[in-house]
Amino acid sequence: MSDTLLNTINNPIDLRTLTENQLPQLAQELRSFIIDIISRKGGHLGASLGVVELTVALHYVFNTPEDQLVWDVGHQAYVHKILTERKEVFHTNRELNGISGFPKRSESIYDTFGVGHSSTSISAALGMAMASLLKGEIEKQHIAVIGDASIASGMAFEGLNHAGVTDANLLVILNDNAIGIDPSIGALKDYLTAVKEGKNPRQNNIIKSLNFDYSGPIDGHDLPKLIAELKRLKKIKGPKFLHVTTTKGKGLQLAEEDQVRYHAPGKFEAKTGKIYPKNEDGLPPKFQDVFGHTLVELAKQNEKIIGITPAMPTGSSMKYMMDAFPKRAFDVGIAEQHAVTLAAGMATQGMVVFCNVYSTFLQRAYDQVIHDVALQKLPVIFCLDRAGLVGEDGATHHGAFDIAYLNCIPDLIIMAPKDEIELRNCMYTAQLGLEKPIAIRYPRGRGETKDWQKPFEKIEIGKAKRLKSGTKIAVLSTGIMATNVEKAIANCSDSEKVAHYHFPFIKPIDENTLLEISNTYKHIITIEDGVIIGGFGSSVNKYIIDKKSPLSILNLGIPDNFIEHGSVEELQQICKIDVKNIINQLNILLQL
Repeated sequence: MSDTLLNTINNPIDLRTLTENQLPQLAQELRSFIIDIISRKGGHLGASLGVVELTVALHYVFNTPEDQLVWDVGHQAYVHKILTERKEVFHTNRELNGISGFPKRSESIYDTFGVGHSSTSISAALGMAMASLLKGEIEKQHIAVIGDASIASGMAFEGLNHAGVTDANLLVILNDNAIGIDPSIGALKDYLTAVKEGKNPRQNNIIKSLNFDYSGPIDGHDLPKLIAELKRLKKIKGPKFLHVTTTKGKGLQLAEEDQVRYHAPGKFEAKTGKIYPKNEDGLPPKFQDVFGHTLVELAKQNEKIIGITPAMPTGSSMKYMMDAFPKRAFDVGIAEQHAVTLAAGMATQGMVVFCNVYSTFLQRAYDQVIHDVALQKLPVIFCLDRAGLVGEDGATHHGAFDIAYLNCIPDLIIMAPKDEIELRNCMYTAQLGLEKPIAIRYPRGRGETKDWQKPFEKIEIGKAKRLKSGTKIAVLSTGIMATNVEKAIANCSDSEKVAHYHFPFIKPIDENTLLEISNTYKHIITIEDGVIIGGFGSSVNKYIIDKKSPLSILNLGIPDNFIEHGSVEELQQICKIDVKNIINQLNILLQL
């Protein structure tokens, strides 16, 4: 890289020393740099390739970090990171102790706002802009870059609605590429398509009607046009909106042709973009695929079954239901609140609704879970994908809190299967008919059961299982932590003294089994892949304390701090819920 322009650029100050004629070459070098590293390391590829020119233009025209730039979601911020003093460490992206895959305030002064979830940029940038007005900083610029999938979210509209009645010096840039992770959907997407194709009269402009100075659409890969328009907008006060059209995966042909797969393709050949084939023969399935295939299997038998996902049909494997029963499966876009209440409305009419949401994204619809579902005892079936530690996406995406935030809601069942077979059976049991809502949580990635397509069996709600007998210590696990516990017990100093109980139901908790345990053992260890505070262990503690049982209890789980990014194995070690740490705890108690 010694003879490249990129080698001379460490920050936006360096960038601004280049002439405009040099910027296209820099853009090409940035693409090559990203492709080279992501091909070897993995990460989010397509989104950042699509905003190379836009990112260069923004840092070239605006005086960052004094002018404040907010990236929505953060998948599209790799170029931003490279241009803002992180080029030399970009190879550590998403690795343990490396830089985050998303903008992060503690990482750089150029990262003005931490973003991992969508649709937050307009509200955040508006807040910054209004604070600047109050401080008399009238020349300061505030820019929010948001995708066409994210702008359809309710929160983005709330921000636009407020901004339109202010004098805030805010520029909203719509990065319109017609795809988030999956293709964008909905009436707003149709509207934007009509605008791009010149089929929508300018007087019908929805953004102008919200009191924004609207311009565009312009080609987001045309650097001279971008720079000229940004310079013009820089001089205009008040809320402004620039509609930019881009191509996700720009510059890598295969990524342009298959934008869903190349959102985060894993490792691939840098020159061609060809993804290295993975030998998945004989491997256990991904939990999301067990969900997806089981849902189709059940839907064939039960015509009342409906599937709903907020913009994650591929990631959740709801796509199988959408392909098999297109009229009974709905992608509602990035709109978790709407997804939950839509499911509630359908449940009032006797439909059996599977609402599939990533654990970390259901946080965005918490009031709807309480007010619209649980309070009315509507039997919505929430399937919480990516529960527990998810790995390299880090703190914004770990499903760490769902047990705790759901545990306090009355009339809500919480279930965590230990394997693929139990997930299937819980889905089967739930669609037979429940009088309350249920949340079924399961992890990202694969389980360990290859022969998982067994005949369905109805399971008893609220019943725990003794997987192994013992005499001194009882280990109580929930969810997939059963696997780590089984391995740990098999390798501790005296496995005959250690019992293992699996609690698939965190709520209602099996008090009869807890009574048996409290009358039999001297020590209890609880283990979960969620936060300790308010989690499964807390429910066990409450029972033991209420019964005044003289037991020692050790709670293992995610501690009271945000867990950063790294592999799941590394993060389990940090949280002390890996096999080795469980063995150590067992051996300590066995010596007492």
